[in-house]
Amino acid sequence: MLVILLFFILHWYFSLFMQTFLHHRYASHRAFSMSKFWERFFYLLAYITQGSSYVSPRVYAIMHRMHHAYADTHKDPHSPQNDRNIFIMMWHARQLSVRIFKKRITIEPRFLKNLPDWRKLDIAAHATWSRIAWIAVYFFVYILFAPSAWWFLLLPVHILMVPLQGAIINWFAHKYGSVNFSVRNTSTNLFKLDLFMMGEAYHNNHHKNPSATNFGFRWFELDPTYIIMRCMNRLKIIRLHKIAASLPVLH
Repeated sequence: MLVILLFFILHWYFSLFMQTFLHHRYASHRAFSMSKFWERFFYLLAYITQGSSYVSPRVYAIMHRMHHAYADTHKDPHSPQNDRNIFIMMWHARQLSVRIFKKRITIEPRFLKNLPDWRKLDIAAHATWSRIAWIAVYFFVYILFAPSAWWFLLLPVHILMVPLQGAIINWFAHKYGSVNFSVRNTSTNLFKLDLFMMGEAYHNNHHKNPSATNFGFRWFELDPTYIIMRCMNRLKIIRLHKIAASLPVLH
């Protein structure tokens, strides 16, 4: 049981970290810079940690920039305002990401600026054989270490890790939670203290200041990803562009 729990927790947080660090804060918003070597290193690490649910950072960034530009409108790639339930929203987002990846849709030039790209890795990672291979790895781990068949119910989470993590924010953080800032969309801060989503749940904060490196604004809004990024900055792995500004919040 301990091995399975550890495997699940490590998969969740490593996958989540790469999504918020590489896909979101770097590819989408360029909140920091890094050398080509480190960009490729983290690109490969994202593939390893996200496995069967890997999404190209380039595709993710395009969709996320569209989300900020068209939040809660009919052009938003993923909004609770447009779909009846979270599963339909996930499916529509999946369809759009495939069209973007296969270049079957015309993208506005403003969403294509300064994007990371490793086309060869993305093609291999998005291939059916790659996703099946990762699913087989997850099954093998559970066959070896799961103490009972009930634990296999966690496998769908492993298989769909990235879209599930994204859906938590894109659905619930536009429907529930608190608001620090008045913005022109329904974004909320899903949790007061966000350890579960490593800072991603401070979604209202993020929509107020998208390029901020720190998603937390109040003193108690700890952003674990930002802390790791500060350490990386000290080690000169990345270079942070700016610290989140001190902005007035609603009372």
